[in-house]
Amino acid sequence: MRTLNPEINGATGTESNPLSTAQTSNNLLLFGDKSVYVDPDPGHSIQDIFEQIFGVPWSQDVASKKLEPSMQGFAQNAERNEKGMSETVMNGFRPEAVPVYKELVSEFAVCDRWFAAVPASTQPNRLFVHSATSHGLTSNDTKILVEGLPQKTIFESLDEAGHSFGIYYQYPPSTLFYRNLRKLKYIKNFHPFDLTFKRHCKEGKLPNYVVVEQRYFDLKILPGNDDHPSHDVFEGQKFVKEVYEALRSSPQWNEMLFIIIYDEHGGFFDHVPTPVTGVPSPDDIVGPEPYKFQFDRLGVRVPSIMVSPWIEKGTVLHGPSGPYPTSEFEHSSIPATVKKIFNLKEFLTKRDAWAGTFESVISRETPRTDCPVTLPEPVRLRETEAKEDAKLTDFQKELVQMSAVLGGDHIKDTYPHKLVEDMTVATAADYVHNSFKKFLDECERLRENGADESTICSLPADPPEKQAKSPSFVSKFFSCIACNNS
Repeated sequence: MRTLNPEINGATGTESNPLSTAQTSNNLLLFGDKSVYVDPDPGHSIQDIFEQIFGVPWSQDVASKKLEPSMQGFAQNAERNEKGMSETVMNGFRPEAVPVYKELVSEFAVCDRWFAAVPASTQPNRLFVHSATSHGLTSNDTKILVEGLPQKTIFESLDEAGHSFGIYYQYPPSTLFYRNLRKLKYIKNFHPFDLTFKRHCKEGKLPNYVVVEQRYFDLKILPGNDDHPSHDVFEGQKFVKEVYEALRSSPQWNEMLFIIIYDEHGGFFDHVPTPVTGVPSPDDIVGPEPYKFQFDRLGVRVPSIMVSPWIEKGTVLHGPSGPYPTSEFEHSSIPATVKKIFNLKEFLTKRDAWAGTFESVISRETPRTDCPVTLPEPVRLRETEAKEDAKLTDFQKELVQMSAVLGGDHIKDTYPHKLVEDMTVATAADYVHNSFKKFLDECERLRENGADESTICSLPADPPEKQAKSPSFVSKFFSCIACNNS
């Protein structure tokens, strides 16, 4: 996107990575703009990212040293995982290949210094978006998935202050990884995207804070639209276009700030060093063996686009001006900004208390009247059909295991690992759909039987007499839609 606006700290094509950091010559790979359809999926586990950032493979001995982020290990790590993958990670998309983003970056704002909250995979970073912590997770933990993550979320903070929220999902929502959001009183805040989102936009009934979740499974009839390889980014562009145009046509348009954010960098190259000093642990929980991660450094930059009629055309948001000298924009900036705008009572963790807030992107005194009503048609980049028989990604496995908990299958001896061993994308999509339906049916049964609103909806259900009462909702509008693409 730097070709659209030289103020953006983007790639110029002169950046490079060695195929081996141990060699000294003749092995440099330049960054290019030839991404089209991306498959396979580069490594982005905590150990992969360590090598990408610091240029050396992870080991306990190396990790104990104070290293500087050279950003020279992307090609080496990719080639270690799969021969030829270095070309994949050292290329990006030309703006013309992602025309919806090209238009939004030109018309609204892009942040060129937004980092993943943790240098690890999908799920830990998605957790920071809503709770400013992953509760010590740097990868999957099936035991915690059964119990549900216990930390407080921004949704509960809004509810306590009398503000409304809504989660619009296309598959069982990943926000149900949080135990408290499985309470009976919050089930009414979950809405099927295809049935309700456009209607709520048209009727001006969007709640104060909105999260839109995408399709995580790639099917021939319903292709994945989360931009995760091997999904076609054409589908992700269609999705963002659909959301934007629904918001733009809403009577609530002049009350909106729409955030498009990715959870992590997916293993792809970036030249900007990740912050490794002055980053506070959110809750002093140390990650599991063998990495024992202290949550004291951030991950690689991710794309971040901000859309509102209150934003000047072509705005570029760089690093924040506080609240601390070392503060950065990262996923905890979302709950931190929501807290500030709604004057909520308290921060969730030490991380959102530290993170930069981005309300300054709203710089106009009056809303614009020239915002595009429609966005360009995206371009199909994948020539083949969806790979329904493909094996599951780690995040898809986590969604299946969460769905097993929601549907009561976690008590079977196939949980957690045998359950996903032989699953394909198609069978997994069918499984999570059916499990989520069982969960919703159980919630409805509990409600009809007079269960307390604070009952954790589960199969088998917890005794309702163990639960407590819930506060009421009042209305005040602010829409911050976090499309957390993988």
